[in-house]
Amino acid sequence: MTADDTADDEGGDRGAVDSGGHEVGESGETEAVETEFGRIMEKFAGSPGQQAVVRLLLERGFSVNADGRVVSGGIEIPDTGIAGEAGVDRRVVDATTDAVLADDELRRIFRNITAVPSLMDLAPVLGLTVVTVEVGEPEGAGIVSEITGMVAKHDVPLRQVLSDDPEFADEPELYLITDQELPGALLVEIRELPYVRRVEF
Repeated sequence: MTADDTADDEGGDRGAVDSGGHEVGESGETEAVETEFGRIMEKFAGSPGQQAVVRLLLERGFSVNADGRVVSGGIEIPDTGIAGEAGVDRRVVDATTDAVLADDELRRIFRNITAVPSLMDLAPVLGLTVVTVEVGEPEGAGIVSEITGMVAKHDVPLRQVLSDDPEFADEPELYLITDQELPGALLVEIRELPYVRRVEF
């Protein structure tokens, strides 16, 4: 179920972002988005396949070890698995990890990135509720504290709170995972916050 989009026409909406991390303006021209995600994707602008691999690594929190292997913690993930998920040939995965290790900035990022355990996929099994909040100004201060404070005032316990990093996500979202459904009044309050674009539950 999706709540109505509440961003106003003047400043709440962001333009569409293409796979290269560029914002698409009204004229159809792309404008560079100065985010870490955009800068990373720009390094692979000539290869959509490598961009797909990089996007997957960032989304899943997979790192690249000194041998150029994709790992999650200390567990190596076969190139064939990464290739299948990203929809590319295995050789594209190898070329991507080689490029990562050859670039000082990318090497620092992908040698140190880690995955955060999430209850989101387990929610249906455990009977948990997941509320997704998309905000139009993700760089603003106090967004997480304000929304979680509203939840606390309604005496709703939170099992987990996750948020996308606006530097690495096209459309950052906040995820609230609870033991119970949020009251309708609370959902309305969250939806009516000036920076909230969408609430889904």
